[in-house]
Amino acid sequence: MITFGNASRWYGQVIGLNDVTCTIPVGITALLGQNGAGKSTMMRMIMGQIKPTTGEVLVDGEPPFANPEIFRSLGYCPDIDNFYENMTGRQFVTHLGRLTGFSAVEAKKRAGDAIERVGMADRCDKPIQGYSKGMRQRIKLAQAILHDPKIILLDEPLNGLDPIGRREFMDMLHQLGNEGKTIVVSSHILFEVEQMTRHIILLHRGRLLADGDLRQIRDLIDKHPHRISVVTTDPRKAAAAFASLPMTVSLSIEAHGVELETREPDQFYDLLPNLVLDQGIEIESISSPDNNLEAVFRYLVDN
Repeated sequence: MITFGNASRWYGQVIGLNDVTCTIPVGITALLGQNGAGKSTMMRMIMGQIKPTTGEVLVDGEPPFANPEIFRSLGYCPDIDNFYENMTGRQFVTHLGRLTGFSAVEAKKRAGDAIERVGMADRCDKPIQGYSKGMRQRIKLAQAILHDPKIILLDEPLNGLDPIGRREFMDMLHQLGNEGKTIVVSSHILFEVEQMTRHIILLHRGRLLADGDLRQIRDLIDKHPHRISVVTTDPRKAAAAFASLPMTVSLSIEAHGVELETREPDQFYDLLPNLVLDQGIEIESISSPDNNLEAVFRYLVDN
């Protein structure tokens, strides 16, 4: 487990992180924010590369800064490539295993297992200089999990992966999370994050704006009514029925349905089946454009 207690980090007169208190549990947590929000500072604090100016950061109950014991429990997949280009993927991962302290035999075995797990076994014996971006991402993940760390930090891990590769990569992350790993994923691709996890940490200008389950966070933003889109064969009839509900704030008739706003979405969904049966409304689909990560991100950052 990772905890931040009133942690701040200043770079001269520039603030990187401002009085952040939160806990990162076992499983996958997405670290979100615009450029300059403090994501890199937070990652570097967890890795022990820098220490907080004030407050504290603890990994498994210990400060990670200059702490070799904590370093052994961390795996890191950076966004920026820094390979030995003339090496093969297998040689690179094995070499990092040797630098970690494993014997030649153990490093080779662990490298093979990690490479197999990330789906690079059939391509790992080619020079890295000929790898695609997606192949490089897989090899970076292989070196991050080589030593079986308890905590895995991933910076923009889905960059360069094709749709199938993204799906396979996310499946791997879910499996690692289910094995009891703590995984922190830094990303700006919101719809992909939403497929990985519901637990988010949202930073903006160094401050913590939100921490927790996506739906719980959205429910707390009560000054923004939830939008619900209903596709129906008779928009006017549906609009009249929805307008009679006490939790309806506003509604508009669209070409193929109705879009309404409500501060009580759960109550609306509870009443909807009986309303449909009583009024004889034919509904083709229901969706909520506000019940997603992009909407939460926009509301919190813009307001």
